[in-house]
Amino acid sequence: MTVYGTGPLDGITVLDLCGYLAGPYGCTLLADLGADVIKIEPPQGDLLRQFPSSLPGESRFFLGVNRGKRALALDLKDPRGLAVLHRMVERADVLVENFRPSVPARLGIDYPRLKRLNPRLLYCGLTGYGEKGPMREKGGFDQVLQSLTGIAVFQGGGIDRPQVQLGSVLDYFTSALLAYGVAAALYHREKSGKGQYSSLSLLRSALTIQAGRFIWAEREGRAAVRDSGVGGLTGIHPTKEGFLYISVHSNHFFAALSELVGRPDLISDPRCATMRSRAQHSATLVPELREALARKSAREWEEIFGERVPCAAVRPIEEMFDHPQVLAEDLVTTLDHPVVGRYRTMTKPVKFAETPGPAPSPAPTFGQHSAEILASHGYSPAEIEALKESGVVR
Repeated sequence: MTVYGTGPLDGITVLDLCGYLAGPYGCTLLADLGADVIKIEPPQGDLLRQFPSSLPGESRFFLGVNRGKRALALDLKDPRGLAVLHRMVERADVLVENFRPSVPARLGIDYPRLKRLNPRLLYCGLTGYGEKGPMREKGGFDQVLQSLTGIAVFQGGGIDRPQVQLGSVLDYFTSALLAYGVAAALYHREKSGKGQYSSLSLLRSALTIQAGRFIWAEREGRAAVRDSGVGGLTGIHPTKEGFLYISVHSNHFFAALSELVGRPDLISDPRCATMRSRAQHSATLVPELREALARKSAREWEEIFGERVPCAAVRPIEEMFDHPQVLAEDLVTTLDHPVVGRYRTMTKPVKFAETPGPAPSPAPTFGQHSAEILASHGYSPAEIEALKESGVVR
């Protein structure tokens, strides 16, 4: 039996019917808080398990976004499988799904139907584009929404050179919004005793994550500059060895930078009086800065700048597993997986002093806890065996 520690969501049961990344990781964030998250997969499994991976036998992304869960493989298209889910819903607190809007009703798992089984149920629906409008039934994916909503244009620096941000940043941001929404709904239920339906979409997230640019005043034209305009000196620069990101978003930081690179004359240079003037003269100032930076390596400058100039030498993610700051914050843990073996991975994004929650546990294998979960919902060994023999449960 899996053991769960006390966390802010201790005692909360979450049914995770999601596939791919945004929905599953949102449920993982709830598991980090102590919720018992049951990942319910179709007979073919979460398609994320099938993504190309250099790990033999398992997807690296699946391991990363599904930690801390129990797994049940269940065929919801079979009436017997649907009956299993309905029994689980009666005792659950939260159900999260990321089907297209028309699918839940077709499967018999839409909110109006499940609400009749459990009026306190919190039902969270995640879609690509929302529940209304001409694109409601389209499949939504991170980079597709980046391209639709202007993120790719901004990242590439123009409509003629679009570029998506790698790392599934939109998916992960949506995951955080999902966990935030569920936690808020749980708080409301604590006060009112009522469940409710909540929804979010990658489209909604893509515009939310651009809050600083998604502003259009009445008197502005289409070509208005929607970025902060601090480019130029702030950015990634080559050095004698390696690249260095420097942030000089204030006169204080710029003065320290000028002093430490041996160009104190820039402090009183009229071109450098304000952030705006430095941005306006970046075409001439950047080469001067890079000439100075070429004298030392990125990591040497990182040491020299210390706390006076916000900066970082560009590093690969592999260095983070042993970085002293990462280790000091206890952000890495080692887990044992029945297929992959021992691996190092993330601990938790939020640390609670009084309710730390369960210790991290590895992502489950396909159907790993099916029998355990069914038994906890009143199914006898004979009934469980019959469901397995029929293929309804794996």
